[in-house]
Amino acid sequence: MIVSLRLQNYRSYQDESFEFEPGVNIVVGPNASGKTNLLEAILIITRGSSYRGSDQDVITKGSDWARLDGVYLDNQQNAHPRTAKIRQDHTGIEKQFELDDKPFKRLGPERMLPVVVFEPNHLQLITTSPEQRRNLLDNILELTELRFGALKRNYLRALAQRNAFLKQHPNTSLAEIFPWNVRLSDLGGHIATGRQTLIETFNETLSETYSSIAKQPHKVRLEYVSKVTSGNYASGLLKLYEKHHQLDCLRGFTGDGPHRDDARIFIDGTPIQEAASRGETRTLLLSLKVREAEMMESARGIKPLLLLDDVFGELDGARRHALTEFLTKYQTFITTTDADIVSSVFARSSKIIALN
Repeated sequence: MIVSLRLQNYRSYQDESFEFEPGVNIVVGPNASGKTNLLEAILIITRGSSYRGSDQDVITKGSDWARLDGVYLDNQQNAHPRTAKIRQDHTGIEKQFELDDKPFKRLGPERMLPVVVFEPNHLQLITTSPEQRRNLLDNILELTELRFGALKRNYLRALAQRNAFLKQHPNTSLAEIFPWNVRLSDLGGHIATGRQTLIETFNETLSETYSSIAKQPHKVRLEYVSKVTSGNYASGLLKLYEKHHQLDCLRGFTGDGPHRDDARIFIDGTPIQEAASRGETRTLLLSLKVREAEMMESARGIKPLLLLDDVFGELDGARRHALTEFLTKYQTFITTTDADIVSSVFARSSKIIALN
């Protein structure tokens, strides 16, 4: 767990320090008081990057550097200092990390701490954005299958190279581009297989989790969606490259592969986009996040941190109370403008962090 964090020249914080409890930490304050900034700082100190903008955005205006200093307590109650430094000058942005006083240019998966993030924009993951659904699966795989991050980077590099070749040689023959097809289909097969296996793991208890939060029985499942329909994804993708060779040459990019796949979500047999209310959509997203936390803990042997930005919006009282049964298992950070609503759900098992 994270026991303390100091923020210097970080967005709205000039120099502020916070101490955290192992259970639920409720960050309360009016809009624009820095609640989400604090959650983002925890994410950077644990995962190395943010979901909000670029590195230079986190530096307070008028300064050329930002720094985060945190202390992480492991399962054996040993303290580990973690530092993130971001500096900008005329040459650009430089980011450095220190873990137990050892410097690193970036945090690889083995040095990241497992973190689950919920923020309101993630609702688009359910209803509109295939890219966000792919990222949900891939982010979990990067923290549970430590070689997956390198695998995906290799795939994206090969994809960019194939696309560049198509643009430079619009009349290329199938024989000339065949080596790229083989390389990309092989890497793509590993990525798709990892995602499909992860979806199977999701589906083992997703209905149970959703039903517990919704307080009604429901059948929920994920389904991997791809143009590749054969049992062996790699060989099926290679055949698609052959079939769509002329089309790829005409448009100058690769139209098939895991970068185009999706994950469809069903509640009681109906696609969620067709019938779900905003409350049901939020409940489903929270169910996915709960399963994400459980899978990370199982894979890494470490309880993940939960960062929940405005999590209780559009949830009724029964669903709020049901959600707490899952959240109290982990160190959790919840932002809100109304501390009474959140603290009443968690009774006395929470710490209030008030921002002005």
